[in-house]
Amino acid sequence: MLALLLGVGVLTLGGPGTASADAASLCSGRPSKTVTFATGELRLYRSRQYVCALTVAKVPGPRRAMSVALQPRGGRPAVDSGRFTRQAGPVTVHALNRCVRATGTVAGRSGATGWVLC
Repeated sequence: MLALLLGVGVLTLGGPGTASADAASLCSGRPSKTVTFATGELRLYRSRQYVCALTVAKVPGPRRAMSVALQPRGGRPAVDSGRFTRQAGPVTVHALNRCVRATGTVAGRSGATGWVLC
């Protein structure tokens, strides 16, 4: 039990330089597209069968409204929204041989992809 608590403590400790490494490790696959907007970034990762997306704030700080939505063509969107300090998501959809579109929002500013990864 103590080892588990120590492991969790080590994972939660991190400096300001660990934000991008943490965000990248949440989605499996390779980075395929990044959309930058005024208050953050929308990042898409692709593996053979799945696409994963997350929205990362440009400047982590106080809780603010954030969301990420990822929709495969012909399917329902996967959405994560709420008040977060650093990121919304990840959300993952099955997208083998399908286009996807994604939208990310941080504090009222947003970025979107249109249909991509076709």
